[in-house]
Amino acid sequence: MAEKRDYYEVLGLKKGAGEDEIKKAFRKMAMKYHPDKNPGDKSAEERFKEINEAYSVLSDPDKKSKYDRFGHAGVDPNAGFGGGGFSGGFGGFDDIFDMFGGMFGGGFGGQQQRKANQPKKGRDLQKAITITFEEAAFGTKKELEISKYVQCPTCKGEGTKPGTSKKTCPKCGGSGQVSQTQRTPFGQFQSVTTCDQCGGRGQIIEEPCPDCKGTGKVRKNVKISIDIPAGVDNESVIPIRGQGEPGTNGGPTGDLYIVISVKPHKLFRRQGDDLYLEMPISFDQAALGAELIVPTLDGKVSYKIPAGTQPGTVFRLKEKGVKKLRREARGDLYVKVNLEVPTKLNSKQKKAISEMGKAVTEDCYQKKGNFAEKIKELFK
Repeated sequence: MAEKRDYYEVLGLKKGAGEDEIKKAFRKMAMKYHPDKNPGDKSAEERFKEINEAYSVLSDPDKKSKYDRFGHAGVDPNAGFGGGGFSGGFGGFDDIFDMFGGMFGGGFGGQQQRKANQPKKGRDLQKAITITFEEAAFGTKKELEISKYVQCPTCKGEGTKPGTSKKTCPKCGGSGQVSQTQRTPFGQFQSVTTCDQCGGRGQIIEEPCPDCKGTGKVRKNVKISIDIPAGVDNESVIPIRGQGEPGTNGGPTGDLYIVISVKPHKLFRRQGDDLYLEMPISFDQAALGAELIVPTLDGKVSYKIPAGTQPGTVFRLKEKGVKKLRREARGDLYVKVNLEVPTKLNSKQKKAISEMGKAVTEDCYQKKGNFAEKIKELFK
């Protein structure tokens, strides 16, 4: 089996990165390698799984702490630290810290210990969706279906068979921890370790729920309706609170993060809240001025360009852009006019243009930097 990559490296982060950095990196990487955006790409699928595995560890404070201290072995349930090079009966590195914590009043690892029966927030989920340009500009409603763990309806998340209940662990008395006295050359010392009978939960399930096998959770396809606000763009993230997976020991439910991808438009180019459009015009429209019919997201509008409009001129149509996210204001639409030169002319049309060229003298061009002067400048 290939050796696992460092989880920080997987997300493109430096070791010790904070919560916000981890979330931001995860959303960016997950959207890039999501199977929906890379259909049939097995390498992208494997990378997506690797990214999710890294995030599941680094987003959990307890797992992240262990990973930072011990690497992959610290979060691998099959890679225990027990026994090994410490033959004095310690259960692992945490027990060593616990022992010194007992000696010195919790000054070392004793304060860092996390009880297994503490409330813990459920896992956050992420879903990438693609919407149209117009949906991003005006907002929309979507119904998604996701597969996730939900509270078991049979046992209401308790994990016990209906009609039964959990029993207080007889070994730890419900505390989830047991004390051990160690005799050493320096005297007797007491250490506190996780109860091996209940796994630190303080309670034992004698008759587990037949549907969830005692976990209190079952996987189910769930439909979720979401409101996508006007103004979202590529890589916008919409948090749906409480739509992740259920917590444990009374902990809160996780959240669902919707990562947005927007399809490009065939006419408009978006930059922030502004839109850009290139529009062809004829020579007579540019020379004489004209009333153009300009497409916008709201429909067609009329815009009058002045006589003598030069190719490449940009006009601004105020508040014809995209609605600003969670605000009433809108961006603008910038229209760049490009001169369209005819290429298919009959003899009559060619003659007309030739006559027009003779009739339009130098005086018709702008005095400053006129056409004739520019030609002369080229051949100096």
